[in-house]
Amino acid sequence: MKASAGRVLMLLENCSYQFDSRPKREARTLVRAGYRVSVICPLPPGGKLYEVMDDVHLYQFPAPPAANGFLGYLWEYGYSMVVTFVISLVVSLREGFDVIHAHNPPDTFFLIAAFYKLLGKRFVFDHHDLAPEMYYARFRDRGNCLVYQTLVLLERLSCRLADCVIATNESYKAVEMERGRVPPERITVVRNGPDLDRLQPVESDLALRQRANTIVGYVGKMGPQDGVDYLLRALYHLIYDLDRRDVLCIILGQGDMLLELKALAKGLRLEKYVWFTGWIPDEDLIRYLSMADVCVDPDPSNPFNDRSTMLKMMEYMALGKPIVAFDLPEHRVTAQDGAVYARPNDELDFAAHIAALMDDPGRRQEMGQIGRERVETELAWPYQEKHLLKVYKALTAGLPGRQSVLLGKSSL
Repeated sequence: MKASAGRVLMLLENCSYQFDSRPKREARTLVRAGYRVSVICPLPPGGKLYEVMDDVHLYQFPAPPAANGFLGYLWEYGYSMVVTFVISLVVSLREGFDVIHAHNPPDTFFLIAAFYKLLGKRFVFDHHDLAPEMYYARFRDRGNCLVYQTLVLLERLSCRLADCVIATNESYKAVEMERGRVPPERITVVRNGPDLDRLQPVESDLALRQRANTIVGYVGKMGPQDGVDYLLRALYHLIYDLDRRDVLCIILGQGDMLLELKALAKGLRLEKYVWFTGWIPDEDLIRYLSMADVCVDPDPSNPFNDRSTMLKMMEYMALGKPIVAFDLPEHRVTAQDGAVYARPNDELDFAAHIAALMDDPGRRQEMGQIGRERVETELAWPYQEKHLLKVYKALTAGLPGRQSVLLGKSSL
């Protein structure tokens, strides 16, 4: 298919294209709108260095070993930036691009974008995560102040160099305006809307259902900032302090804390009550979540989580599931009455809210309906992609053969 709207090069380092839902949705949206989209990203298991998927051209490079500590991250990001830049030269010569669209983390892609802006390319900074706050969240406030300030500087440079900054919510937009000093007219909020075609409830697994009367579901990464340790301690309170033992918690996903979390579950005597599935195919993930009576988001309160929108919350809502979460500002913006909110970081209160929903199937059904309707009427990806396409219409309007439109004067 020959694109007529423009050519886009997406840069992705944190995850392979196939496993990162936001870049995948954005790329598909742009392809449907007539753009030619190329993506440079890490090579997934079994992938090819070059392949076409969903009409998106993927240039994939072998990822470095998983980083551990400051020097490890320095090597990972340095290697990735050099490889990405070399591949971008290949893409530029082979098919060209008009817009370079960088997904963070890391916040170092501006170094590549700066080179191409000298050649007249436009730069979009897609701000997924607050890297400075994530740094402290991952190291549980034991991080180095100099590293934090460096991350703030990299974020500011990315924001200031960008022709347009895409924020995932209003909290991120506020940070970009205050810390990044970006004028509001250069920021567009494009939330992480879930894909309703993918997230449809399916029939339960009867054999698994027989293991417990109540199924609690969690899906997501398992890093230090994700709070799965809080969930395990809440389950300990639920089972041993509140004496609610007819329960099974299915923990779907993987992450760099998986082994530590399994050891914690064993130490808390939770082996019979917790099932770590590891990575599983998407169809199994949806099948297990469809079985859940209650879904949980244990992200603890900290400067990163308080400002971030969690995709798992919207996936739970899309499947019509009631949610228990800590009372964080963006959780309430997302779920509203589709969730109940425990006192921040209070694991016993979290357990008490799970127990209350276990005893109230009517309320669980009502909350699930509220969440599903909110996704269907406000949050799903079709409502978000319109904002993305507005950004690109303004960015590419000044390309040869198109009427010039100044981004700063558009109605973004």
